[in-house]
Amino acid sequence: MDRRTRAGLILAALLLLAGVRLITSTQKPRPRRETFIFQTMGTVAGFMWDDTAPDAALKLNERASGAFELVVRTANLRDPESEISRLNAAAGERAFACSPLMWTMLTESRFAWEFSGGAFDITVKPLMDLWGFYRKRGKAPSEQEIAEAKKRVGFDKLIFDDGNRTVRFREKGMALDLGGIAKGFALDLAAEAVREGKGVLDLGGNLKFLPALPGGKKHFYSVGIKDPAAPERLYKYIKAEPGMSVSTSGNYERNVTYGGKTYGHIMDPEKGFPPQARHSVTVVCPSALRADWLSTAVFLRGRKLAEKVEKEIPRSRVVIIEK
Repeated sequence: MDRRTRAGLILAALLLLAGVRLITSTQKPRPRRETFIFQTMGTVAGFMWDDTAPDAALKLNERASGAFELVVRTANLRDPESEISRLNAAAGERAFACSPLMWTMLTESRFAWEFSGGAFDITVKPLMDLWGFYRKRGKAPSEQEIAEAKKRVGFDKLIFDDGNRTVRFREKGMALDLGGIAKGFALDLAAEAVREGKGVLDLGGNLKFLPALPGGKKHFYSVGIKDPAAPERLYKYIKAEPGMSVSTSGNYERNVTYGGKTYGHIMDPEKGFPPQARHSVTVVCPSALRADWLSTAVFLRGRKLAEKVEKEIPRSRVVIIEK
């Protein structure tokens, strides 16, 4: 990553953190806040510790970032030694025995696929490769190329052995991509590691609000949501209580362009291509892991799935911004 890109990412993170406001039940001054910004998982992370002295904040930062690193070692596709890379290399030939962290992500992914009616599917990596999200290509893939890649996509092509915690591919050439679930999982692990902390964990725009209350006062966080048509500005604010998680999915951050058309990174596994949609979906719920994939699934399937989320996922809320 070059210096200009790195500076841009850090500025984006600072703007996001500026869009998270603590609203207390009184008009007293805001609690003391220590902020840390750093890069991980291909994006920028930020920790904001409230009512926390600098030395204590450093210790919390170390524990939270350590939890992030556990997920990186498990789910990083760019590292040939990561568990996901080893799984993708082996599962076409034999059952792959998963670590507890990997198994948690896979079983949640199975629930996500079932709940979303197939909208969220971690087997989309062949399509992500085809569309140039990992290695650039000169033009959009043909219908024939898409049809061929789709033969290696589909969660129903995975063979699970729950007793032995193994997974195997029914088709050679399949591969998993945990990018739609890993950041949320990392946030939940980090929040557990710093459960006594007070404040906010941010990983690439996915937010986890710790349950402890700064100053012992009742409060909530006001979270800014970007305008999907102009992501450099905030479109509206929503309310999130301590202990809740917030995730937003949109096509404005990571994309590819072919023939003057821009395609976002959210892949539709059924159609075989990313929709050129100009909307965003924000999900608020207790689990950052769940908020992560729910926002992706609702982005693809719309209001009907959003209604199901609010009905069946306790304490959840979905905000769709259409432009």
